[in-house]
Amino acid sequence: MTSPIFASFTAFCETEGIMPEAFRAVMSGAARKEGSPFAKVETGEITEEQFDEAVASLLSDACGKAIAPLGLKQRMFALVKPDDAMWNAVGAARGAGVRTGLLSNSWGGRDYPLDELRQIFDTLVISGEVGMRKPQPEIYLLAAERAGARPEDCVFVDDFSVNVEGAEAVGMKSIVHKDAPTTIATLEEVLGLELGSAADAGSARR
Repeated sequence: MTSPIFASFTAFCETEGIMPEAFRAVMSGAARKEGSPFAKVETGEITEEQFDEAVASLLSDACGKAIAPLGLKQRMFALVKPDDAMWNAVGAARGAGVRTGLLSNSWGGRDYPLDELRQIFDTLVISGEVGMRKPQPEIYLLAAERAGARPEDCVFVDDFSVNVEGAEAVGMKSIVHKDAPTTIATLEEVLGLELGSAADAGSARR
């Protein structure tokens, strides 16, 4: 639903003077471990401020220079913007009668445009609010339950392969998101709907 986060991460590294390899090592080494600051913030065990402190410490150790914790998450995601094409596609699907749901791993949860999201999604499952996170199977099952659907009737879209694998493990069809045109074309094929050109789709983004 947003522009690629990796482009924002790259810009963050350049601005902070961090070697991309050190950043990736921290992200890949800690992000999926239980008990890491990533796991704890995604399940609501720590605040966004505590997350910033912990990750700043990890980055500082990895790159050999002090990284300021204040506003770290915001700096990392500074270039992330809504992807209007995806918003429009979801709005078009919902307008055609498809039940839509957002399943998101949150890093604090304060930045969600909830009013706009509720205009195109029937249900919202945000990890920090439910105490679970992708790729735990229980959170996918909860999302399906809230959508009033069986897992095998759900189509899950995510840009992280580990999260897609989690969805497939509970029986969901899945799409690894690379870019909006490719994902929308795949969804159109799976759903049998026109999603990319509906004139009234995604009015929340206007």
